[in-house]
Amino acid sequence: MNNTLIFSIGILGVMLFATTSVVGGLLIENYNMTSQYISETFAIDAEYGLMLRIFGHIPSGILFALFGFLGYRHFPPSNLTKIGFYGIGLFYGIGTIMVAIFPCDSGCNKELIDPSISQVIHNLMALLIYTFMPISIIIIGIGLKKSSNYRRLSITALILGVMSILFVYLLISDPKSDFLGLYQRIIELLFIVWIITCAFKIKNTSS
Repeated sequence: MNNTLIFSIGILGVMLFATTSVVGGLLIENYNMTSQYISETFAIDAEYGLMLRIFGHIPSGILFALFGFLGYRHFPPSNLTKIGFYGIGLFYGIGTIMVAIFPCDSGCNKELIDPSISQVIHNLMALLIYTFMPISIIIIGIGLKKSSNYRRLSITALILGVMSILFVYLLISDPKSDFLGLYQRIIELLFIVWIITCAFKIKNTSS
């Protein structure tokens, strides 16, 4: 695939995910973006949950998967870079699809009281995303380190990866925090900033 198409896939995935996440919160009365998870906007009993999953989160996951599985070809050959981009495709792409196919229970059942199978799968996939997506970004940063034209991108990857690990720690260390929604949105912002950065690098690099 040419550079412009890969760029468009990445940017469209980001726009779709970000729009769905924001609109989902606006559709729920008294929803608090600071304290509530994004997943609560498309929980199993959410009024617009099915619509958000089908037209927002699942398509964005497909686009993220395509970007990850195809994007590495537009960077200097490196096993680490390839592994990192495959990690993005698998965990952020397929993972996003899976958490939408298996939505959480009402209120995302933070106490895990008699959770449904869907809730268990949802939580497991979320854990995999937030564990391996930061690692994938860092791996790409290490893989790009030896390429002189990609030093700045390498540093950016390392910074975003470390920052996302920090906020993932804050997210999981206190399940009763009033800032869970804020921490999650910062994590997601760091992820999509990385995808946007890579997309523009691909666009501005000759095939």
